[in-house]
Amino acid sequence: MVVVIGMVVDGSASMEIFVRVLCGKVVKASQERFLVELEKCYMPNDGQRTISANILEVLHQALSEANLSPQEIDAIAYTKGPGMAAPLISVAVVVRTVAQLWSKPIVAVNHCIGHIEMGRLITGADNPTVLYVSGGNTQIIAFLERCYRIFGETIDMAVGNCLDRFARILMLSNDPSPGYNIEKMAKKGKKFLPLPYSVKGMDVSFSGILSYLEERADKLLKSGEYTKEDLCFSLQETVFAMLVETTERAMAHCGSKEVLICGGVGCNLRLQEMMQIMCEERGAKLFATDERFCIDNGAMIAQAGYMMFKAGITTPIEDTWCTQRYRTDAVPVIWRD
Repeated sequence: MVVVIGMVVDGSASMEIFVRVLCGKVVKASQERFLVELEKCYMPNDGQRTISANILEVLHQALSEANLSPQEIDAIAYTKGPGMAAPLISVAVVVRTVAQLWSKPIVAVNHCIGHIEMGRLITGADNPTVLYVSGGNTQIIAFLERCYRIFGETIDMAVGNCLDRFARILMLSNDPSPGYNIEKMAKKGKKFLPLPYSVKGMDVSFSGILSYLEERADKLLKSGEYTKEDLCFSLQETVFAMLVETTERAMAHCGSKEVLICGGVGCNLRLQEMMQIMCEERGAKLFATDERFCIDNGAMIAQAGYMMFKAGITTPIEDTWCTQRYRTDAVPVIWRD
């Protein structure tokens, strides 16, 4: 039995430590969540200190809950990138230390591919067109010739970052997350505000939409013409329509009949609903998960590491560095046919 530990740290509106033990399926998980107050910004160095103080305890808890000893572990997977440097480096240091203490091989995982492989495992999707949407990434991806090819992506900011920053404009809470609170308020919105619709071929742009709202939100709210709920509704409808359009175009190009939504924004039910309508019109099937597996989690790193390890991929300790720029299409996907 191959058993892989996956470690990942998410740092956006909150900072989370995940340690997940996996052996072909999700076994046990431990996590700690550290909420950042609304008035403060997430500071990577603060996250680094929190990780250093807590990650070994979380690791011990995960092994205890899974009833596993270090001797039963086959490999340790970690996120090589992309992501914020300070949290990535902190986890990499812990992984290198533990791997040497336990004499275990290391598997360096691409964060984006971790999302894809976790989504495929949980949903059972075979060869889907992937919409990967999070706070740091927005990509439309399809598998071809042992590579996850990027058919379209954001040319500026990620959709999750756009939503998070708009939540800050409206002074919405970070608990449990800015995106969730926008989704909740959007359900009560009744009046649509036309916003810039920026699709450029297969790519999308969100910075202009955010700037448009930044300049007008205060005036629109004070005039009583629109409510906060209306603005949340308008933003969601616009950016999600852009994502559905580009995903459908990629499906048509690939002849795909499956769509997988992954990444933190992927748990938004309105995005899933809009994508489902498109899939039904095309005779395709939608695959999506809830927040347990959409948001950054150790299971996705363990799953990708598990598949890589089974395919004979390990990372020499001198190459266990981190990078903030690690493209999805830069990884040879030799574990898939």
